[in-house]
Amino acid sequence: MKSLTYLMTTIMIAFWLVIVAIFSIQNITEISLNFLIFKSIKLPIGVLLSFCVGGGMILGALVTLLWEHSKYLTKRHLRKTSQEVDDF
Repeated sequence: MKSLTYLMTTIMIAFWLVIVAIFSIQNITEISLNFLIFKSIKLPIGVLLSFCVGGGMILGALVTLLWEHSKYLTKRHLRKTSQEVDDF
């Protein structure tokens, strides 16, 4: 079952990489990202999209790891608290 999960994850990542590559080849125009008073250098839209997709994938992985770690700590804390109650 785990190998099926890895296969599906790999297929999804490959699919997104192909989509980003096709999109960047078709849209070579350079853009500049503006946010409030900040302005970035001129980059092709495909490069900017690649950075956004990569950053999103990294953030998604980090959030998943932190979520699992917080659930582990909560279970550990509840188990420790219930043992302390039993001692009285």
